[in-house]
Amino acid sequence: MKPLGNSPAVEAKPGAWAAGVLTSTLFLLTACMVGPKYTKPPAPVPAAYKELASNPTQQMKGWKTAQPQDQVIRGRWWETFNDPRLNGLEERVDVSNQNLKVAEAQFRQARALVRFYRASYYPTLSVAPSITGEQFSKNSPTLSSLAGRSYGDYVLPFDLSYEADVWGRIRRSVEAARASAQASAGDHETVKLSIHAELAVDYFELRGLDAQKQLLDSTVVAYQKALDLTTNRYNGGLAAKAEVAQAETQLEATQAQALDVGVQRAQYEHAVALLVGQPASTFSILSLPISVPPPKIPVGLPSELLERRPDIAAAERRVAAANAQIGVARAAFFPTILLSASAGFEGSGITSWLSWPSRMWAVGPSLVQTIYDAGRRRAASEQAQAAYDANVASYRESVLTAFQEVEDNLAALRILDEESKKQDQAVQAAERSLALSTNRYKGGLVTYLEVVTAQSAALTNERTAVEILTRRMNASVLLIKALGGGWSVSNLPQVSGHDDLHARPAAAS
Repeated sequence: MKPLGNSPAVEAKPGAWAAGVLTSTLFLLTACMVGPKYTKPPAPVPAAYKELASNPTQQMKGWKTAQPQDQVIRGRWWETFNDPRLNGLEERVDVSNQNLKVAEAQFRQARALVRFYRASYYPTLSVAPSITGEQFSKNSPTLSSLAGRSYGDYVLPFDLSYEADVWGRIRRSVEAARASAQASAGDHETVKLSIHAELAVDYFELRGLDAQKQLLDSTVVAYQKALDLTTNRYNGGLAAKAEVAQAETQLEATQAQALDVGVQRAQYEHAVALLVGQPASTFSILSLPISVPPPKIPVGLPSELLERRPDIAAAERRVAAANAQIGVARAAFFPTILLSASAGFEGSGITSWLSWPSRMWAVGPSLVQTIYDAGRRRAASEQAQAAYDANVASYRESVLTAFQEVEDNLAALRILDEESKKQDQAVQAAERSLALSTNRYKGGLVTYLEVVTAQSAALTNERTAVEILTRRMNASVLLIKALGGGWSVSNLPQVSGHDDLHARPAAAS
């Protein structure tokens, strides 16, 4: 039996053994990654919304706590209002709004930056062919042996370089870029939600003005009849000339108010045109007075808000990116290991350039370590830590702002609902007062001044009722916006391992 050490089956070639050791060493080294492991920072989350907790009976008055069987807010949340015209306008936002296109382009920039950093996972291969001809001087004092001679140098080198990601600098950079791209996707969804909500608010403001215009036009007709009555009474000697003047003043002032509504309506119409990406000169919306109350809105639990707001998701992703940047800064304290190789052909003539004897190669690792930088790396590390702290604070501020906006609009809906009922009663009382005053005037019991006062009170209360209804619609839109508009954090582009961010920001389903 041959000695085991001489057995060809177990004898290892020196080159293969060295390659195996190098591969194993690099694997172990690249398994290291400096920097803190990311954990989502805690944020203050209440157990329940104050408006719902203190007013449980309000669940049937404009909003309700979402139950599993409820129809929850969807991505096309504007369809909740059952207005075909609004639906048509909202559909045009994603196609034509320019601010939304800006946000989408910014996301594509961030997505491309992920691929840029991911390229560092792989070696870089470059080629730099050159052809040089040189004539030595016959009077050269240093190269007398080559004096007067000429030669050619034909070089075709291929250079390969690779940075071993020993301390995780590249991985941390990719991690930061991914989180930043997800934050950009959250920004895109935030802009989209804001634009859709702004369009709905402008649309309901416009419809509220249409309702006011309808009210003023009908009031002008009633005032014209009152003027005719006063004029007939004056012609019959039953009324003074001053009463005719009072009726004329009331009529003309109301006509002026009806015209003034057109100014605001035109401005809102132009604002809607901008949001749908159409020139204001070629855009118009037919008059349609607002008449129906806002729909019921499922609110959900406070803990769900952190998953339903794209701005909160974007802020949280920026915290993750800042955390990864701390690792990038800390990796600068450790040496950089570079692996480089070069191979190619070099010859003195075109005929021998690419021949096998003209081959050349060189290979070898290098290590770079900064010995002294006057505190530059420490300052960069402190800057990265401060940026992380700032992003954590911004994230928590976003959470607090979100709860404030929800509570604001819950309170607005509750109070406006109560105010609407009282205002309806005020309108009915004003109409009764106007009818009584008119009858008393016809009977010659009072002057026309009492009728004018009753007319003003009735018109003011009716316009206030329209304004309250408009505010209720807008509060409903803003509540949906505050709740995230049916968006979910699952709509963010998902990345894992070496996956790329191929998908554009997903629309809420």
